[in-house]
Amino acid sequence: MQVTIYHNPRCSKSRQALELLKERGIEPKIVEYLKTPPDRETLKRLLKLLHLRPRDLMRKHEPEYKDAGLDDPGLGDEDLISVLIQHPILLERPIVVSGAKAVVGRPPERVFEIL
Repeated sequence: MQVTIYHNPRCSKSRQALELLKERGIEPKIVEYLKTPPDRETLKRLLKLLHLRPRDLMRKHEPEYKDAGLDDPGLGDEDLISVLIQHPILLERPIVVSGAKAVVGRPPERVFEIL
């Protein structure tokens, strides 16, 4: 089973989710999304797997969210996806993908839902 984690090593929840996977003997593919941000196609695939809209995958308490006025209900999904590509810091983390399933690992134990 191939498992991928969209990981931020500076985030404690992301580190905890990665550790939980490794404790289960799973060596996931690690994508440090701040260094290698997902492209539009990848983000759309993740959103579909997560059953979320772009705004639901955004960290609303980050300064970039408020500074860019992203709480504007007039912004559509494509606009928000463009923002996530430009500012991957706004992505909720970690995102763990296993096959056709994905979950945001908050709390980290949620990763078990897709294994």
